[in-house]
This record gives sequence, C-alpha cells and structure tokens, in this order.
Amino acid sequence: MLPMLRPVPIAEVPEGLRLRIVASAGAGFPSPAQDWESDAISLVELLRLDRAASFVFRISGWSMFDAGIHDKDVVVVDRDTTPSNGHIVIAIVDGGFVCRQLVVRDGAALLEPRNSQQTYPPTPADDVEIWGVVRASVRDFQR
Repeated sequence: MLPMLRPVPIAEVPEGLRLRIVASAGAGFPSPAQDWESDAISLVELLRLDRAASFVFRISGWSMFDAGIHDKDVVVVDRDTTPSNGHIVIAIVDGGFVCRQLVVRDGAALLEPRNSQQTYPPTPADDVEIWGVVRASVRDFQR
C-alpha cells in the first residue's frame, strides 16, 4: 500500500519543457510517415499533464506486475475520468492509496491486483473510494 500523502496537481509544470527527438528507433516495420514527425516533443502535452485533473503517483510494490506496472514506475492519474470495468485505478483502501484493476464480476465491483506470482486478495470496490483512473505509466529502465 502506498503511504497516504496529499496528491498535488501538476498543471504548473514550466512552459517550454521540450525534449529533442534524436531519431526514430525501429521496433517493427518502418512507418512511411516517420519523415513527417516533429523534431521535439513536450512530455507535458504527450502525457496531458497540463490538466488540473491530472496527477502523478509513484508505484510502490509489485501487485500490478502482470498489468505492466512495476515497483517505482510513475503513473499518470485522471480524477475526471469515470472508472469502469477493466480500468486500472488508484483507490483509497484502509487509509492509503493502492493501484488495482477495477473488475465487475457477477454484478459485484472488485479491485483486483495483477500479479500471478503473489497472492493479493481482491477488495470489494463498494468499501473504498476510487480516487482516479490510471491513464499512462512511465518507467525508468536504469533503476
């Protein structure tokens, strides 16, 4: 479980924060449109962090490993998205933030972990506050 801290909106990121694109790196067949790509990107625009409803959390633990979210990853969370079946969400459980997948089974909403190597029990979603919906994740491969 993540420690309970007050989330801070990140809409105040300095303007002009842009990264230069060095080149395209192939991960399959080359795209005919890659010559039309801009030579700079803004992570704020790409991850849509300039919205007042967007927040960033650092994940602690391995309960979402099979969903591709690892320990120390950063997730972008939207507070203005209505959570629905299959969404990865941030919820408040027992006074702390947790990252889980919202699953509806037999009419009951559950928050389920995604790690086949460890046993984490699902949590009934009726008993918790779903704080926001995870929209993107970022991983530092050097960690």
